Amino acid sequence: MSGKRDNTAKLDALLASVTEDILGGEALAEFQEHGLRVERILLELVRPDPIQPRRVLPERIYHAFHDNRLTPTQALRELVQMAQLAARQKGRPFDGLLDLLPNPDDEGDEEQKSPVSPEEALLRDLVNLAITIRDDGQVNPLTVVDVSQGVMRQFRIETGERRYWATWLLRDFIAGYTGDGMIPCIVIPAKSYSPFRQAKENTARTGLSAIAMARQAALLLLAVHGYELPTSSVTNDFYRQALDLHLRGKPEYAAEVLTAMGGISKMHFSRYKALLQLSDESLELADRHNVDEFRLRPVLKLPQEHHAEMVRQIVDLGLTGRQIRDICEQGILEEDIEKDISPKSRQTVRLAKLMKSFDHDQPDDLARVLVDEEKDVQLARAKLQRMMRYLQQADQVLSRLND
Repeated sequence: MSGKRDNTAKLDALLASVTEDILGGEALAEFQEHGLRVERILLELVRPDPIQPRRVLPERIYHAFHDNRLTPTQALRELVQMAQLAARQKGRPFDGLLDLLPNPDDEGDEEQKSPVSPEEALLRDLVNLAITIRDDGQVNPLTVVDVSQGVMRQFRIETGERRYWATWLLRDFIAGYTGDGMIPCIVIPAKSYSPFRQAKENTARTGLSAIAMARQAALLLLAVHGYELPTSSVTNDFYRQALDLHLRGKPEYAAEVLTAMGGISKMHFSRYKALLQLSDESLELADRHNVDEFRLRPVLKLPQEHHAEMVRQIVDLGLTGRQIRDICEQGILEEDIEKDISPKSRQTVRLAKLMKSFDHDQPDDLARVLVDEEKDVQLARAKLQRMMRYLQQADQVLSRLND
């Protein structure tokens, strides 16, 4: 029990000085003036913000959790199972969560040969953070909004959702937890909630995907145009309302919005917002695999029903921006192909179109992708040899046509 008391005492000491350390000087006076406080709160009383632009959990788990169909523990168990399945498919199964941490004695480069899935990467990051919290304490408090009603206490996370999930992971999934189920938080009155402060925190940290930036842009636009921000899970259509809103409609907020987005230009702001035109499935794929805005921009030229297929090709083949632009501009997935070509020959047409954009690709990239897909070098070679025979036959047809 001494470990638990020591850990709690360490956290109490940190909280005693955290306000001054984080804010200090004039900011500290403003902190106190607005009635903000730092306290340790029971983990069960804290909930993530359902409209937070940065998705920590995969989309399916996100909706189930915020619709109260999963508890935090159940949501994390779903994530662990998804990561285990993905790891098993890549030939690197794991049982314990600590198996995900890097092994300093392993000089192999397995990740380079077979990149980790987004679920594995997310779970590994949360495990790393959980171990840091276990060893060093929760040095950086969450920022939460006090949304208590009457005697029912409740707090909604404004910043620090990854720390929240890492704490749950530490408590329920990692052996040796000695905490008391409390988490340090800077508490903000409900009237002082600010999507701008949340946006600044998001953009100041690494890892914010292009899709998350699109949601962030939408949330700020909706806020400055006076839209009511919901307190439950939302679909992409909620953010798409911002497609009809513009900064020029609220010039007095333009500078503040762009600053909250990381100091980007109006042009980049508009490009991020435009990504909300992507289909739901393509938004989820792009967010999950962190596809950047530059590579998503050409996809908007395609009919919406083809967005997901194009994003899947970007992810699976690692297409460059130039290749994506060429494919989209050549109309590889446009309606004329659907009308003029039979279903059996569409893949042939796509192969021919893709060949135009492979001038700058490296053969070893193709070899690695084949091995990654087939999980066996001999199977990959067999697949490549079938393709070579196919191309040789095509070359013979061209020779006959030339005669």
